[in-house]
Amino acid sequence: MTSQLSYRILEDIARDLSGNEVTFPTFLDITFEVRTALNKPDLSIDSLARLVSSEPLMSTRIIRLANSVALNPSGRPIIDVNTAISRIGTQAVRTVSFAVAMEQLLKSRNMVPFAALSRRLWEHSMHVAALCRVLARRMTRVPPDEAMFVGLIHDLGAFYLLSRAVNFPELVADQVELYGLLVQWHDHIGHALLAAMALPEEILTVVQEHETERSVATIRTLADVLYVANRLASPEHGWRDPAFCETVDATGLAQLFDSAALDELLAESADDLASLHSALSG
Repeated sequence: MTSQLSYRILEDIARDLSGNEVTFPTFLDITFEVRTALNKPDLSIDSLARLVSSEPLMSTRIIRLANSVALNPSGRPIIDVNTAISRIGTQAVRTVSFAVAMEQLLKSRNMVPFAALSRRLWEHSMHVAALCRVLARRMTRVPPDEAMFVGLIHDLGAFYLLSRAVNFPELVADQVELYGLLVQWHDHIGHALLAAMALPEEILTVVQEHETERSVATIRTLADVLYVANRLASPEHGWRDPAFCETVDATGLAQLFDSAALDELLAESADDLASLHSALSG
C-alpha cells in the first residue's frame, strides 16, 4: 500500500513525466544530448565524436571501453575518440552516456543522504550490464551491446526516485518507507522516464518487467537476458537491504544452471566482467 508520504513524491514525479514538455533531471543532460544526436539519420562519426569530446569524462570512458578486453580482444591500443566510437558502435556510446550521467548523480552533494544505497545501486547496475553482455554473447542472438545498455539502465527509475526523495526529509529519515517506495515503483518510474526520452518500446517493456516473477527455461530474448542477469547479480551485488525489504531471490535459476555450469560461465567471463566494470565506472 502506498502511504501519504510516498503518494506525495509519486504525484510530484507524475507531474514532471506526464506533461508535453518534460523537464529532465540535470544528471541526464549529457544523455539527452547524445540521444538527440543519435536520432539524427545523417549523424556522422566525426559529428558524434565532437559531441563526445566536449565532455572529457565521457570521452575518456569511451576510449577506456574501446580498449577493454571485452570489446578489443586484439589488445591493439585505441587512443582517439573517432576510432573508439568506430570500434564500440553507437549503442555503446549511448550506454556510456547513461553511465556518466548516473555516476555524476552519485557524486552530487544532494545525494549524500543516500550515499551508501546509491553506491550499491550503481555497483549493481554495472554488474548487471556486464553480465547482460556476457549472457547475450554466449547464449543468445541478442546484440551484446544492446543487452549491456539495458542492463545498465534497468534500475534508472531507482536513481531518479532517489534524486527526488532528497527533497522529502521525512523520506530520508524513514528507511522502510524509502525502500518500499523504491521496490514498488522503480520499474514503473524507469519505464515512464525512458518513454519520455523516446526509447524503443521493447526496451521500455523489458525495463518495466525485469523483476516480474516468471519461469525461464532457456535464455533467448532480451527480457530473458536482463531477468537472469539481474537475479545472478543480486546475491552479491544487490542494492536492497534485507533489514528494510525483501531481497531478489536467485534460487529459481537452478533450472538454467547447475552450480558447476554457473561457476564455469562466470569463470570464463571473469575478464569480460572485470574489464566492462572498469570501463563503465570511474
